[in-house]
Amino acid sequence: MVKLSRPMSEPMAEPVLAVKDLSVILSREGRPFRVLDGISFDMLPGEIIALVGESGSGKTSIGLALQGLLPREYLPQVAGSIRLAGIELVGTGRRTWQSARRHLVRTISQDPMGALNPTMRIRRQMRESNGEREGTIEDWLSRTGLPDPGRVADALPHRLSGGQRQRVLIAMAMMARPKLLIADEPTTALDVTTQAQILDLLRGFAREQQMAILFVTHDLSVAASLAERVLVLYAGRIVEIGRMQDVARNPTHPYSAGLLAARFDLDSDRRRPLPTLPSERTQFINFGSACAYATRCPIAQADCTTIRPPLKPAAVHGGTVACLHHEQTPFVSAHRVDAQPWPVQAIQETAALRLSNVGKTYPTGHRTFWGRRQPQPVLRSVNLSIKLGECVGLVGESGAGKSTLLRIAAGLAVPDSGAVSRFDKLPPQIVFQDPVAALTPWLTIGEQIGERLRAVSLDSDYGRRRVGEAMKLVGLDPVLMDALPGEMSVGQCQRAVLARAVIVPPRLLLCDEPISAMDVSLAATTLNLLNDLRRRLDMAMLFVTHDLAAARIIADRIAVLKDGALVEIADPDAIIAAPQSAYTRSLIAAMPSLQAAGGR
Repeated sequence: MVKLSRPMSEPMAEPVLAVKDLSVILSREGRPFRVLDGISFDMLPGEIIALVGESGSGKTSIGLALQGLLPREYLPQVAGSIRLAGIELVGTGRRTWQSARRHLVRTISQDPMGALNPTMRIRRQMRESNGEREGTIEDWLSRTGLPDPGRVADALPHRLSGGQRQRVLIAMAMMARPKLLIADEPTTALDVTTQAQILDLLRGFAREQQMAILFVTHDLSVAASLAERVLVLYAGRIVEIGRMQDVARNPTHPYSAGLLAARFDLDSDRRRPLPTLPSERTQFINFGSACAYATRCPIAQADCTTIRPPLKPAAVHGGTVACLHHEQTPFVSAHRVDAQPWPVQAIQETAALRLSNVGKTYPTGHRTFWGRRQPQPVLRSVNLSIKLGECVGLVGESGAGKSTLLRIAAGLAVPDSGAVSRFDKLPPQIVFQDPVAALTPWLTIGEQIGERLRAVSLDSDYGRRRVGEAMKLVGLDPVLMDALPGEMSVGQCQRAVLARAVIVPPRLLLCDEPISAMDVSLAATTLNLLNDLRRRLDMAMLFVTHDLAAARIIADRIAVLKDGALVEIADPDAIIAAPQSAYTRSLIAAMPSLQAAGGR
C-alpha cells in the first residue's frame, strides 16, 4: 500500500494535481455513455480554479473521479492519469483511494445537511473524520467564524442553520490539512452575505495552507470573485481555459460567451426577456468526432459536425480554446428569446393575498426555569399585500422567516397572531426549489400534471388534451407525457411542475427559491417562463428568493425581510438605487460581480 501522507514542510516542486487525458465511461441500462472526454489540467499549491458549466456538463463527475467515488452501480471505466501530490491514482486499489481521501483530498458539498449524519453530534463527526489532529475541534470551528464553537460542536446538524452547517463542513475539511479541496457548488443555496463570508474563508485557507481549491460552480459572478483561472466545461470536454479576468471580459468560445450573456445582475434590463442559450442540451450523448456544441452554436459551420476541435491558443487572451472558428465569437450577438419588451401587466387594486400583523413563533430547545420551551419569534407583525396580477419578491437571508411566511400564505401553517385573507377559495399553488424532488418518481409526467383535474379521466381524449395544452403552455413537448421524472432534465422537471400548477390557473402562485440551484441559462429561462405565465394567466405571484437580482427581474415590488420583520418594500429599481435600510444596503454590497475577476 502506498503511503500518502506527507509532512507539511516538504517542498512540492510539482503541481498538487495533474490531470491528463481523463476519460470516464458510465453504463446505464447496459448502454455506455462517455461523461468525461480527454480532460487535462494542472493545479499549483494555493491556486484556486473555477470549473464552470451548465447542469449535466460533467462538473460533478470530475469531482467524483478525483476522489475515486464514481458510482459503482454505473460500472465506471476510467482512463488517463490523475496525479495527486505526485502519486498516480488511476488504476490503484480501494485502500489507496481511501488513504488519498483521508490525507490529500477533501470535499465540501452543495448540500451540507446531506453530507452530515443527522443522528450524530458535530464533535463526534469531526473526530471520526479526522482523528486526533493538531488543534481542538473548537479551534477549527472558531476559525471558520462560528460563534460559540463549543455549542456548535455539541449540536446535532438540524439545530444549525444552512450557513453554520456549511462552515462545519469547511472546518472538518480544513482540519485534515488537505492538498486539494473540491468545493462542489458550496454557496448555491446560501444568501449573498453568507456566501461572501464562505468565499472569504476559502480564500484565506487557500493562502494560509497553500491548498489548491477546485471550485465547482455554475455562477460566473461567484467564480470571478474567488478564482484565478477558469475551466469552462461542456458535454464532458473542456472548451476554454484562461485567467478568470480574461475569460470574463473576452470569452473566446461561443459557449463561454453564451453563459456570460445569460447571466443577470442588478444592471440587467428587466423590461425584456433575459438572454438565454439557444436550447437545452440533450444529456448523455456520445458526440464522437465532432464539436459537442455544434447543435446549439450560432457560428457553427459544416466542419464543426465532422471535426473534434482541439484546445489551441485563444485569439484574444493567453489561454486556450477548443473551437474551429473562435475568431468569430466576439461578433456573435447575445441570444434572446424575444427582443420585444414585456407587455404591460394590468395590476388591480383588489388583493389576491393580504397578511395583517402576522406573527409566528417556534419553540426552541432551551427551557425556562419552569420547564417550558422558550418561544423564538420567526415573524413579527408582518403586513404585506399582493394585488391581483402583481408579483412581489420576498428577499432576505437564511433564517429571516421567508419560508415560514410562504407556508402561511399557502395555508400550510397557521399564524400565532394576525390574519390572512385571500381573494377566493381556490388554493394557491407552490413551485418548490427542487423540481425533481417535487415530482413522484414512479408516476408519469402526464399523471402528475393531470392530478388537479380530479374528475377528468386522464385516459380520456379530453384529459390528455388538457394535459397536453398545459405542457405546451410551459414549453414542454407533449411527447413527454408518458415519461418518468428520472428520464427528464432538471429544466424539463421544472416545466412539468409549472404545468401542474397552472393546468387549473390559480389566482396566486407561490415560488419558493425556484432558481437557486440552477445554472445561469436555465435560471434565465425559468424567470422568462414565470414572467410570461403570470401575464398570460393574470396571476399574482409571491417570489421567495435570496437573490436580489432575480427578484428585481421578476417583481413589481421587492419586500426585504430581516429577523422576521419587513424592513423595506418598494419598486425594484428604487430598492437598488436608493435603499432605505442599512440591511438592504448590505445585501446589495454582498452581491457577487464579474468586476471582481482577478481581484483576489
